[in-house]
Amino acid sequence: MEYLVHMEKDLVDSLDRYIQQEEDKLNRIKTFQSRIREVSQMAMEEPTRHLHHPVNAYLLVKRFTRDWPLLEAWIQEDTAEDFLYNMTKVKESFPSDEDYIGAGKALVRLQDTYDLSTQNIAKGKMGEIATATRPDTGFTKSPELLAEDCFELGRLAYVDQDYYHCALWMEESLARLQPDPMSDLTRDTILDYLAYASYQQNNIERAYQATKELLKINPEHTRAVNNMKFFEKEMEKTQNLVTPQKEEVEDTTVRGEYKRDLARDYLPEREIYELLCQADQPEMFNITPSRGKHLKCRYFTNNNHPRLLLAPQRLEQVFDKPKMWIFHNILTDPEMEVIKKIAQPRLRRATIQNSITGELEHASYRISKSAWLQGWEHKVIRRVNQRVEDVTGLTMETAEELQVVNYGMGGHYEPHFDFARKEEVNAFKELGTGNRIATMLFYMSDVEAGGATVFPQVGARLIPEKGAGAFWYNLFRSGEGDMLTRHAACPVLVGSKWVSNKWIHERGQEFRRKCGLSPED
Repeated sequence: MEYLVHMEKDLVDSLDRYIQQEEDKLNRIKTFQSRIREVSQMAMEEPTRHLHHPVNAYLLVKRFTRDWPLLEAWIQEDTAEDFLYNMTKVKESFPSDEDYIGAGKALVRLQDTYDLSTQNIAKGKMGEIATATRPDTGFTKSPELLAEDCFELGRLAYVDQDYYHCALWMEESLARLQPDPMSDLTRDTILDYLAYASYQQNNIERAYQATKELLKINPEHTRAVNNMKFFEKEMEKTQNLVTPQKEEVEDTTVRGEYKRDLARDYLPEREIYELLCQADQPEMFNITPSRGKHLKCRYFTNNNHPRLLLAPQRLEQVFDKPKMWIFHNILTDPEMEVIKKIAQPRLRRATIQNSITGELEHASYRISKSAWLQGWEHKVIRRVNQRVEDVTGLTMETAEELQVVNYGMGGHYEPHFDFARKEEVNAFKELGTGNRIATMLFYMSDVEAGGATVFPQVGARLIPEKGAGAFWYNLFRSGEGDMLTRHAACPVLVGSKWVSNKWIHERGQEFRRKCGLSPED
């Protein structure tokens, strides 16, 4: 999205030039008006006598034949032509309505995953999450949202029949509403949406209050009149609230309480997944000292591999069940820049494989852009492939190509397995290389806030570290899938996350990773 920032800057510059041209034109017109008014007032004192003077008569004729037509030309002058041309030239690159809806949903996703209030988002206060996840990085600031911005977020949720977020954002819009000659947004419009969303959230009391306030502003609002009668009856039935007397003063600044519908986007481990994304590890996953003593750092040569003897890798085991390792600085900055440069123009929305048909398709639980790079395209890609083989001891002959992924605003990938389960009979069928035995995940950027890789089954959490590679086996030596490797890419809260990965397949590994004596080896 960075190109949009530069594009907007160019449009602002063009708009500045247009405004300056309009101001220059208006100043010319004002100067003309001042000069003509002065002469006209002098002539109107004694029109006949004024015209006796030949110069006055000449100037009067000149004004009508030269000056007034010139003024007409000034007024008809189209100073907007250049600006409109610049707009037309770049309009094809504008985000689409689909992009706008996606950006709104991304903001709502961040709100839920990181347990952010609408007040903090609207105030641009997300610093507590950034501090918790990456205290070593700076933090990007954002301007406060206007009432109209909050209303639009609420309306996007309303169209999506997401009344929980609709109510929250309408409350925020109501709290931030100020007189604004540039905006058509009115208090009664917000209250109308808020009343309906509150009712859908079973908050009859708040729906009643919003409708009552709406009718004070617009007593002729037909739907509100009918709704008011309905809400009064409902409250009497449930005895939630006795209808207040007219003389009572009500506090309309108190916000309603709303409950998130977890069934809407059901995920069995959603609570743990979101806690891990928030850098809050549940106590049940605390690693005991006896387990922790096995988690060590060392220089790694993979049994004195020739290419690693002079340049051993810095290896850290970060988890024991399942075993996970981090290769620190396995990629260099120049290598990562080359990979990103090749991938960038080819990035397309990432797909997932349908577990039934085996076909690739888009899914709401994976929002990112990806590209696939082959070894023959550049020596850096070949070098990276070789390095993965050197440090893992697994052949890259049957591995998938290097996938490069960019997670932008709210980009995420909810809990999933990299390997195909037994019921997914068509997965990887076309490749003919068996299941995904292991994953090497390279982090090619630091992330300002969010974007962790989390394993909800075991409570593991990997923070993006530029240049590092995370490695784990998806399959036991028996070929059975390790269900503990179910993992997720948390939404990027602030920043942009670049990763690349090699999915390594079974075929060709028969003598490199032999079967064990136990099914759990």
